[in-house]
Amino acid sequence: MVKRGLVGDAKHQIMNERRRSIPLNPLRAFAVASRHSTFTAAANELGVTQVAISRQIAVLEDYLDAQLFERRSQSLRLTDVGRWLGQRIAPLFDEIETATLDLRDAEREHIVNLRTYPTFANHWLMPRLGTFKDNHPDFDVRLDTKVEPLTFRGTHLDVAIQLGSGEWDDACARELFIEEVDAVCSPAYAAQFDNFSDSSSIARAVLLHARYRRREWGHWARSWDIPLDTRRGYEFASSLLTYSAAINGLGIAMGQLALLEKELAEGTLVKPFNRTLVTGSSFWVVWPATVSVSTMTRRLIDWILVSAGRKPEFFSCDSERRG
Repeated sequence: MVKRGLVGDAKHQIMNERRRSIPLNPLRAFAVASRHSTFTAAANELGVTQVAISRQIAVLEDYLDAQLFERRSQSLRLTDVGRWLGQRIAPLFDEIETATLDLRDAEREHIVNLRTYPTFANHWLMPRLGTFKDNHPDFDVRLDTKVEPLTFRGTHLDVAIQLGSGEWDDACARELFIEEVDAVCSPAYAAQFDNFSDSSSIARAVLLHARYRRREWGHWARSWDIPLDTRRGYEFASSLLTYSAAINGLGIAMGQLALLEKELAEGTLVKPFNRTLVTGSSFWVVWPATVSVSTMTRRLIDWILVSAGRKPEFFSCDSERRG
């Protein structure tokens, strides 16, 4: 009985090792290549290089100890063994892909992927998002806060809130509000300079800069004819950190007024100069124009528009307010 048990364990171990050693990536590469006449075409379908496909096929042939393709100068031809294997495994990988995509789509059925800036998310979106969740408790809004050029092709994004002129490739856009900026700081910091009653006193203040918005101080100063060395001061990685620094009295920042309404209303920030500059850009809600937009995404777009005081794009105002 002991010997039989040992033999059974050994067989089980051998079978497990064989399963673990099956080269699944080379098999998938072969399944795709078996439908094409060149490795280049297979590589394009999988998004890899022709060399990578060739290497994967070589690994599989070495594993099977069999030739799967007859290599020709300009094309490939399946051997009899390759044709037999392709007919067996290609449909299996198609089924795996279909099952995976079906599951992904089912998981995404109640998810909207929204891209916006960290500062916009913190100061404008998050304080309002609870009302959307109250009306749509089954919806899951996932935030992507990457700061990079917007494209919907090859991404998981359903909708975005972006700053610009309203023109994005293969996309529809609706304006939310124009961008206006002004110098902002804490009341205590303004008091150190007699509330900047003399505009020239800003030359002694610490300027707070957001890395990607350093030009704003120069535009604002020139617009109001205020001599200012804008190279001075502290630089932060984001506007979010810059505004936090201003609230904590580290200096004076160039603030996006639409995002700082709460702080200005509560008095944690003040506008000592009260000299607003319209930058020429606006915040926009943007969605893809090349694919059908889900009902859930349309609901979110309309909620964003209504929250910004705009008319909805897809449903009536009463319908959107009811959720």
